[in-house]
Amino acid sequence: QVQPVESGGGLVQAGGSLRLSCAASGSASIFSGNVMSWYRQAPGKQRELVASITSSGNTNYADSVKGRFTVSRDNAKNTVYLQMNSLKPEDTAVYYCYSYSLPTRLGSWGQGTQVTVSS
Repeated sequence: QVQPVESGGGLVQAGGSLRLSCAASGSASIFSGNVMSWYRQAPGKQRELVASITSSGNTNYADSVKGRFTVSRDNAKNTVYLQMNSLKPEDTAVYYCYSYSLPTRLGSWGQGTQVTVSS
């Protein structure tokens, strides 16, 4: 089991960029096999999937962020990143990292990091 810890959130103007990091404690071999995802939750809204990346590097994005966000991972550092460009006020939310193990079907959430985009 790995435990994700997010960082990199903050306040940015519309059109700006931020890079979120998710460092996962635990075994590197376990991390490298996990599907890593970024979710976000805005006030009064349900948590939604933003992007995910498999152990082999296959990625998936929500339509609302395609072309603006890029998810990547560095298995040597047990870290996954979310590069966010051309940010919009509607991207304002708490962003969560989620680590999921396909063999065990167990997942772990990070504590979240706040991203605020001002207009």
